[in-house]
Formats: sequence, C-alpha cells, structure tokens
Amino acid sequence: MPSRRLLLVSLAALALVPGVGAAQSERVIKVGTLKLIHGITPYFYEKFTPAGYRVEVIPFESPTDGKNAVMTGTVDFGTFGIAAATLGAAAGEPLVIFAAQCNRGMAVVSGVKSDIKTVKDLKGRKVAIWPGSTQEVVILERLKAEGMTIKDIQPIRLPFSDMAPALARGDVDAYVGAEPGPGISLANGTGQIVEYPYSTAIGSLNMVWGAKRDTIEKNPELVRVLMEIHRKATEYAMSNDAIKVDMAVQKLGQTRKSVELAAPNVELTWKIDDEFIRRAKAYAQLMYEKKQIREMPNFDAFITTKFMPAK
Repeated sequence: MPSRRLLLVSLAALALVPGVGAAQSERVIKVGTLKLIHGITPYFYEKFTPAGYRVEVIPFESPTDGKNAVMTGTVDFGTFGIAAATLGAAAGEPLVIFAAQCNRGMAVVSGVKSDIKTVKDLKGRKVAIWPGSTQEVVILERLKAEGMTIKDIQPIRLPFSDMAPALARGDVDAYVGAEPGPGISLANGTGQIVEYPYSTAIGSLNMVWGAKRDTIEKNPELVRVLMEIHRKATEYAMSNDAIKVDMAVQKLGQTRKSVELAAPNVELTWKIDDEFIRRAKAYAQLMYEKKQIREMPNFDAFITTKFMPAK
C-alpha cells in the first residue's frame, strides 16, 4: 500500500498536469427560477452550456423572491413574472429584462362541483390570489371587464403551490393560479377551469428574464452566453412535449397526469419583439391605473433587445 507521503506527492504532481482540476476554473452562472412548469427551461441548460461554464439552478417559491435574488446578487439571472419585474423597475431598482421566458401558464379554477362557471360568478366568493403576481393584475382587469372590483370578492393570500390543495380542502372557492396548479386540480378531480384569462390587453405575457443593470453593462458577454443557452434550451423543450413533461415531473414532484394536463397551457419562449414590448407597456399601464406602481418604468432602460439573435 502506498505511503501517505507518496500519495501526497502523487496528488501534487497531478495538479501540475494540464487539464486536471480544470473544473475549478469554470464560471458558475447562478440562475433563479420558480417552482412552476413554465419556469422549467433552466433545467435543460446543462445540455447546452459551453465549455468553461456551469449553470446552477436555484428555485424560488414566489416571483418577488426571485426578483429580489437578482437584485441582491444571490443569482446572476432570474426568471419571474412581468409583475414582479415591473414593480421593481417602477420603484427604481436597476433591473433589466433581456429575454422572455413564457406565455400563458395561468388559469382561474373553481371547485369541480361549484356553480362558479365564469369570472362574474366569483362575486362574494373566497378567491386565492398571490399578491404582486402577474395573475393578480390579470384578475383585477378581468373583474373590471365584468363590472366588478376586488371588493366584490374575498381575496385570500396564498402562494401558487398552496392553491390547489386549498381548493381541494374547500378552504377557498376558487383560485387564480399558475401551472401546474390548475393541472393538479384537473388531474385529481377537484377542480374545473373557469377561464384561461388571456383576453386582457397584456394577452398571454407571463414570465421574463431579468438581470442587474451592472451585469448588462459590465459583463455583456456573460449575458450573451446565457441568452444562447436559454434560446437553445427553450427550442429543445418546446419541440419535444414528452421531454418537457418528464423534466417537470422530475423537478416539480407532481404526477404525470397533472403535468400532462398543464403542459398545453404553457408556451416556453425566449424572444423579445415588438409585440412583447407592447404587452409589457400595456401591463405597466394597468398597474399604474390600479395604483400598484406610482410611476411608469423607463422602458428604454427597463427592456433591452440587444441580446436578441440577429435575424
């Protein structure tokens, strides 16, 4: 058996060999995502990460937590709802949206035996809503379209992951949720879809990718690397539903049936185009009108298209 001294000498010699220990010099890119099927794309990043980089995925429960993680430097990049991003930018936070993450992924759900069949039927009912989420702004706008306000319902503060169980227990009459919550309620037979609420001015816009302005300005090459990884991973996941479902089942711990029911209501994406910007501005305008923000963000600084691939 080799002596301890010989072993140490051997290890020291290996350290001098080119390539040995190279992993230690990898640039670790920390990305934050939400525990939702429409935040599943980062789990495909490893397949498309170039040599010299390694991606670490950190999941968050709420959009606000994900956005704050970007602002504090806990992660380099984060994906969260357009609501959380707009709230931060309007408050003067140096947050920049550089890519899209997903469209759709929302639903208004009521109990399977409930007489709540439309948004108007929510009047007087206990409705779970996550404050500061994209879904909150969407349901406020849908209520307005039906001649109602938040005062016409009983809003119950709940994170997305608690909504489907709360509905199943009868703690709430309905919820404005994020997938896979609606898929779970359909799969276990406790819920029915009231509406996929995409008829407002913001359409199906939902989640975005953000970074600190310092990262955008001082380390654009890192942003380009992440952007290319994200684009490839998105196109890969969207071209193969089975792979997307498998990953969501693995990472979210949900049943296959619930994820399969949720998947058609999720469109993973990466592109910022004129339509994206139009919807983002419409969204901010709605938040401003509802006094959720005190002033509109400076969109020239808030959203950048400089990392979009050349056509």
